[in-house]
Amino acid sequence: MGPHPAVAAIRLAVRRVLHDVLNDHDAPYAASDSPRTPPLVLVACSGGADSMALASALAFEAPKLGIRAGGVTVDHGLQPGSDLRAAEVVARLGALRLDPVESAAVHVGRDGGPEAAARDARYAALDAAADHHGAAAILLGHTRDDQAETVLLGLARGSGIRSLSGMAATSGVDGRYRRPFLRLDRQTARKACMAQSLPVWDDPHNTDPAYTRSRLRHEGLPALEKALGKGVVEALARTAQLSRDDADALDTWAAQAEAMVRDPAGLLECAKLYALPPAVRRRVLRRAAIEAGAPAGSLFARHIEEVDRLITGWRGQGEINLPGKVVAQRQGGRLVIRQG
Repeated sequence: MGPHPAVAAIRLAVRRVLHDVLNDHDAPYAASDSPRTPPLVLVACSGGADSMALASALAFEAPKLGIRAGGVTVDHGLQPGSDLRAAEVVARLGALRLDPVESAAVHVGRDGGPEAAARDARYAALDAAADHHGAAAILLGHTRDDQAETVLLGLARGSGIRSLSGMAATSGVDGRYRRPFLRLDRQTARKACMAQSLPVWDDPHNTDPAYTRSRLRHEGLPALEKALGKGVVEALARTAQLSRDDADALDTWAAQAEAMVRDPAGLLECAKLYALPPAVRRRVLRRAAIEAGAPAGSLFARHIEEVDRLITGWRGQGEINLPGKVVAQRQGGRLVIRQG
């Protein structure tokens, strides 16, 4: 008899991603005589059902492909006893025969609110762990349900199609982060843990109404499903993929158009910008602002809309202040975006 259907599903999802990692890792060795070093893949594990299911699948699949597998848990220090829970997660990962395994304690700031600050601290710790161990990839346990929540949060912010595209299956520097479970629901991961008798920890923050995502998970999505019927999560996840495809195409168009709207000195020509479709033009403006030093994470749609009005609604406005001490102003038919 084969494994439980939920266990089989998570293992298949992880196996596919590991094959991709292996292909990416082996590509540089294909045309050389250099000895191949087995790649290391880490799993980011909080101890919850999603990440424990992911850790178990990695531990099962990696050795069969000649891949080293390890794990890292991040102690955010936001709850009493968080260090003890992190130590428990390390022990559970070790019991799965993952190696290396470590716990990374972080300080969570306040920039962007508690959820964003915790996320920034967590990814910084994961990046540091990957660099320290030379990991080829880090697996994250985000599920289809997480994707649906991310789409709704982006919709509420009104921040455009890129925000509606949710989380990418592969992201980060050189595709470091991989999300095998984006096509699986949260219940599949939990059932896989139950079938394997894996202990899991349910983070109380996930049910705390003080957090926006928690309210959406326990109030917003159930209300949508009650009003619209089952299938809302699947539809939102599908919307994310379609939006990502469209956003990628528009980004490619904008990258090509940017070279065409600059004069020989490299300045953006307002008349040529005006001729572009709005979605492409705003992407060109965003790219230019980031290139000038505006932090991408702090550059919102309202900022780009203000800069866009220098092109489409020019009435002699003064300079526009952007994050990162960047300013945008119109001068002699050119748009100048620079450090203020």
